[in-house]
Amino acid sequence: MSMQWLFDVIEDRKTNPAETSYTSSLFKDGLPRIAQKVGEEATEVVVAALSQTPERLIEEVADLTYHTLVLLSARGLNPADVLAELEKRHQR
Repeated sequence: MSMQWLFDVIEDRKTNPAETSYTSSLFKDGLPRIAQKVGEEATEVVVAALSQTPERLIEEVADLTYHTLVLLSARGLNPADVLAELEKRHQR
């Protein structure tokens, strides 16, 4: 699985909502809910990093990554936009 594959699935859920899809439900709930989930997951990453097992940290980073990709999609952006920014910073 690649990040692009996951992003493509997210984009498909946005374009073709499925009644039982968590991703589709996030898009239906809107940008405020998606942003809220990113904030919640970021906090959980911090907690896991400071006081939980490496496995738990991996799980929380996975959740944060997923919700961040949903947020990018909701704003009409994609992972390539983030990579371009990182490349630009590296050249400074």
